[in-house]
Order: sequence, then C-alpha cells, then structure tokens
Amino acid sequence: MTTSQPKVNFRELLKRPICFLGLGFGTGLAPKAPGTFGTLAALPIYWLMQDLSLAIYLAITIIAFVVGIWICQKSADWLGSDDPSAVVWDEIVGYLVTMIAAPTGWQWMLAGFVLFRIFDIWKPWPISWADKNLHGGIGIMVDDVIAGLFSILILQLSLILF
Repeated sequence: MTTSQPKVNFRELLKRPICFLGLGFGTGLAPKAPGTFGTLAALPIYWLMQDLSLAIYLAITIIAFVVGIWICQKSADWLGSDDPSAVVWDEIVGYLVTMIAAPTGWQWMLAGFVLFRIFDIWKPWPISWADKNLHGGIGIMVDDVIAGLFSILILQLSLILF
C-alpha cells in the first residue's frame, strides 16, 4: 500500500470532479492525517442524512459505496498509486456505515467518529486482511466499510448496554 501524498493542489483537483469527490472535497490534500480530515468531511454529510428514514439512509450509503469503488479507482489512477492516502471517499462511506441507525446528537456523531478512526487506524483482522489483499477501488473501499461495521457494532452495543 502506497501512502505518499499527491503532488496536486486544490485548483487542479477542482478540474476533476470525480477526483474532487475521491479526495473528500479536498480534505485528502491535508499534509497530515488525511484519513482523519476525510472523516471530518463525512460529518456534515451525516448531519444532513441523520433524519432520513432508515431505508433511504441505507440506499444512499449503498450507492455511495458502489459508486465509491469507481470514484476511488479513478482517483487512485490519477494519482498513480494503488491506495493513496489522499483518497478519502472510503472514510466518508465508512463513517456513514458507522452511523447507520445511530441516535441523533453531537455525542453520537463524536462517538462514531472516534470509533471509526480507531478501527480504521488499528485495522484488526479482517480489516487488515482486506487492506493487504484487496486492490484497486474495491480494496480502497472494503477495509473502511469493515471498519464501519466494527464501529457500528460497538456503537449499537453501547446503546443496548448503557
């Protein structure tokens, strides 16, 4: 997995709408912790989606995942790397997965953010397996979706237990 920062600027990124999405509306250009900044870009998206019905929320999240495979592949191709750290659409979708059926409120948004970042950085199995063995757009997306599934499990268990 290559984690080099792209040699692009925001102006160039705006000329490529697919890459603009792939790089999380520019957040992937952050010089440090682009994954964290990409997840921050997911917060207003989730905030706008949080009151949707579960069916619509799931439909949008699934579409974002499926289209995200293509978005991430195109962005990675443009950057000339298999899994560049600047491509953060996967973090956006991973966070949306984390927040499926979450209660509304900033505390839950923060808890989901922290949980998702922990699993995305720590990469316990099978996240680490997916990260190492899947490539291209699907590989970029799947490890973050699995991190989102781990996070939603903890978030929903905390609802039940507390």
